[in-house]
Amino acid sequence: MAWLVAAAAVAAAAAGGPLEGRTVVLDPGHNGANGAHPDRINRQVHVGGGMYKACNTTGAATASGYAESRFNLFVAREAARILRRDGARVVLTRRTDHGVGPCITRRARIANRAEADAAVSIHADGGPPGGRGFHVIRPTRIEGLTDDIHAPSRRLGRLMRGAYEERTRLPRASYVGGDGLVARADLGGLRLADVPAIFVEALNLRNAVDARRAESPRFRRRIARGIAAGVRDFLTR
Repeated sequence: MAWLVAAAAVAAAAAGGPLEGRTVVLDPGHNGANGAHPDRINRQVHVGGGMYKACNTTGAATASGYAESRFNLFVAREAARILRRDGARVVLTRRTDHGVGPCITRRARIANRAEADAAVSIHADGGPPGGRGFHVIRPTRIEGLTDDIHAPSRRLGRLMRGAYEERTRLPRASYVGGDGLVARADLGGLRLADVPAIFVEALNLRNAVDARRAESPRFRRRIARGIAAGVRDFLTR
């Protein structure tokens, strides 16, 4: 019966949490079996405005072989746990690391259909080995696509950058412009979003220092706390 008491206590805490009534979609980028199915992930899908992109990609990895897809899922699950504790309804676009996809179009559709208050796609970059740090990607303003979510997504990106930096103590990426906040028009998940949406490139897997942090469960939990804090700031301020 002890587990029933514990579960009830968690539910009671969540019911009065600061994110009660809010919906958050977390999108762990890529998937573990993508590399074994190039025909499926290389299929071109329409991402609006006449642009086509690959359904999905394999993602990066550390020099020792720790895959980005595994990193992304670990962080997403941990961030989901924190946000649910705060009362949010959290939807993950995938729950295991053994599948293929889903396509970027379906990932965006999951967030749109959930009418998410915030959607965060979690990634780890495969940047130059000499470059360290994180960056947050927000959508550029594209008429007919992102014009309706451009302003709240920019705000989400700024708050995420601040909260993530404060809690992880990771530097802003030294190899991309934008001072840790980069606007892009080419990412299908952002082009198709009808809700506030960003990507978080949590660190650089091809940098030896960042890779050691990515491979540390303890530091991955710190990263998850940073992402959860960014979402919380956006939804409560």
